[in-house]
Amino acid sequence: MDRKLVAILVADVAGYSRLMEQDEADTFQRLRAHRKELFEPKIGERHGHVFKLMGDGLLAEFASVVDAVDCAVALQRGMAERNKGLAQHRRMDVRIGINLGDVIVEDEDRHGEGVNIAARLQQLAEPGGICVARNVYDQVKNKIDIGFRNLGRHTVKNIAEAVEVYSAELDDTGRPNRTSERRRPKSSLVRAAVGGIAGLVLVTGGLVAWLQPWQPAMESASVARMALPLPDKPSIAILPFTNMSDDPEQQYFADGITDDLITDLSKVSGLFVIARSSSFDYKDRAVTARQVAEDLGVRYVVEGSVRRAGDTVRVNAQVVDAITGGHVWADRYDGSVADIFAVQDSIVREIVNALALNLSESEQKEIARAPTVNVEAREAFQKGWEHLVHFTAEDNAKAAVYFKQAAEIDPGYGDAYAALGIVYVRGCQWGWNEELGMSTGQANSAANQYLSEAEKDKSSLTAVAASHIHLYNDRHDKALAEAARAIALDPNDPEAHVAMALALITTGRPEAGLEFVETALRLNPSHPTYYVLAHGMAYFALDDLDRAADVLSEELNLNPYAAELAPLLAASYARLGRRSDARASLLRWQPDVSPSQLQTLAQDYHAPYGWAQDDHRVQTHVIDGLYVASLPLDVTVATLVNTLEQDDAIERRNAVRALGRFGPTAGAAVPALVDALADKNRWVQVDAVRALGKIGPAAADAIPALTAMLEDESKKVLAQEALKEIRGF
Repeated sequence: MDRKLVAILVADVAGYSRLMEQDEADTFQRLRAHRKELFEPKIGERHGHVFKLMGDGLLAEFASVVDAVDCAVALQRGMAERNKGLAQHRRMDVRIGINLGDVIVEDEDRHGEGVNIAARLQQLAEPGGICVARNVYDQVKNKIDIGFRNLGRHTVKNIAEAVEVYSAELDDTGRPNRTSERRRPKSSLVRAAVGGIAGLVLVTGGLVAWLQPWQPAMESASVARMALPLPDKPSIAILPFTNMSDDPEQQYFADGITDDLITDLSKVSGLFVIARSSSFDYKDRAVTARQVAEDLGVRYVVEGSVRRAGDTVRVNAQVVDAITGGHVWADRYDGSVADIFAVQDSIVREIVNALALNLSESEQKEIARAPTVNVEAREAFQKGWEHLVHFTAEDNAKAAVYFKQAAEIDPGYGDAYAALGIVYVRGCQWGWNEELGMSTGQANSAANQYLSEAEKDKSSLTAVAASHIHLYNDRHDKALAEAARAIALDPNDPEAHVAMALALITTGRPEAGLEFVETALRLNPSHPTYYVLAHGMAYFALDDLDRAADVLSEELNLNPYAAELAPLLAASYARLGRRSDARASLLRWQPDVSPSQLQTLAQDYHAPYGWAQDDHRVQTHVIDGLYVASLPLDVTVATLVNTLEQDDAIERRNAVRALGRFGPTAGAAVPALVDALADKNRWVQVDAVRALGKIGPAAADAIPALTAMLEDESKKVLAQEALKEIRGF
């Protein structure tokens, strides 16, 4: 068995599975081109040798550490150049890890710890970044003009000693930042004195809490650099706990612990807690507490790890004050898997104590309430939730399978039934019933049945599900009440705030709804697209069409696949008179239909969240905007006014109706529509009244003619409604 000391470089494409799902052939061809035109030449130029190719990456060895690091920088610079000008969803970003170690040589392959550590370093790198081991850093720090950032010590599976990791400082073009290394100051163990059960002995289940030698203080976060304003109360983000087990399947177990901690801490009204989906954005990423704090606008960051082996489990956890760079609390728990829920309760209490928070009696009771004490049921629920948050028809259907498993394992698991209620009402709202294998009526019936089962356990998730189901079934008062209950039970749950926002927006109170949706967006910076839809709906209902278009278009630019935003964006543009943009948005929603089909789809559009009957005016504005967006661009207000001169009454009536649908942008047609009030055809007269009302304040010149119509009993009601729209009251 031959051995040798070499520098191992591991490169891997970040998000490769997502790219393959989008366009398998294109992704494969581009990856092959990158290998042939960039990776293999650059590695060869620096005397390296590729010894293994993988589907989305490669492994190479170098006799010189300097050559390996220099090659990595050249590769990232080359990839940045190749990604230039590409849409975000088509970028192919690479992570690179480099280790200096002893490897086993077997023909063309290499094995051993040296390779394993390099692979782990690659996983810790940011997309477009480079991570190196301490031994690599020591060799190159005075030989290559590049700065490094110390990421602390990280554990590698099956390797006893933790590895100190450094990240190369590169700019957006892949070029080195010429900065000195920013090292963490060395210090002794920082551990706050905490009262209660942890710090001594955990009697429940025979668990023992031990002191853990946590990392020294780190570079502090800057409030001025925070992407979002720091809340006026203690704020915290709980990062996904690292799965240190040998079995990758235990990731769901680790994620479940993270989820439960987020859920329990969210119930504390004196604490601002970042939502799950934003925290889980950092899963499998090497990030510092400073970076997380500055990204999310929080002061405290919780980090941890889980190692499960059979029936035993070890949980490490710590709270970092990112602004000071110090540790507020840290501990380690060893014991039985059966006692994991007791461990979670202890961690929550210790965090609350460490942050000097006071819990009300109701908060204490709610935190103590466990949705389930069955680990298998929780893991099944966790798998379902992973699909639910992806917000697609296919993932929605897959989520149902796991939630049903959770309910079968633990028939008293109320949150599993609540989640099923959400799955089926989403099927109704978003037209995802085919994937669920049932009609809209059947899905609605299933949603209500699961809600009845869920309400035996009055959780905040049940209240969120109830609010959505009641809203879909036009039980608006109940929808509002359940949303309020959800917020009371879990004031940091963004889903509860979105539920309240939708209930308010669709019942004629968009201004109040706007506050709730903006709270949800702050709690969950990595929000799903339906938060943005609610945001756009609020502005649309307030007739602030510019703001509606801005928030919707910004999200669509960031996420081109969020087609569900396109109809409301098209309607907003149409009512602003931006017809080219409106039509482009409509085609983004339905790119493969003919012009005639487009008009039919626009007229038949059903919004996922419909307005209540007493505020149906907004729904009409959406449908009218979509109709205008679907028209050929050569159909204008001027051409429609000309049509009013024709002898054919049907043509005149259609033109009058179309002018009404142009809304406030049809102000130039008001004189012609006033003339149409005296048209020889009664139905043209009636539709002219309605059209003037739809044009709104821009039809003020029609007020005298409409006022005169109040004397005609047959037209009085229509005239009153039109005058109300024009006057705005």
